[in-house]
Amino acid sequence: MKDEYDFTNAKRGPVAAIKGKTRITIMLDDVVIEAARALAESEGYGYQTVINNTLRRALLRDSGSAQLKQGITPAELKGLEQKLSEALREIHSVMEPDVRP
Repeated sequence: MKDEYDFTNAKRGPVAAIKGKTRITIMLDDVVIEAARALAESEGYGYQTVINNTLRRALLRDSGSAQLKQGITPAELKGLEQKLSEALREIHSVMEPDVRP
């Protein structure tokens, strides 16, 4: 093994995509991330896996389907978006104090 290596002409290789997953940027509440990390630590998974599994269960809860399909039709996608929106409103209502007079 060399004492030093020359990386001046090095180029980063392509990041291998994971089949069936898409890299996104998403803003989540700090408490959601903290809870996911705590759960991940206790269960031995990564916190992103915990978030993914939680969202998957929430989306499937009302659909009665055993698993999410890979090829989702536009109508099915619209339905999933509505369910996700409802779930997020439910989360917000629990996490934010009621400020109505």
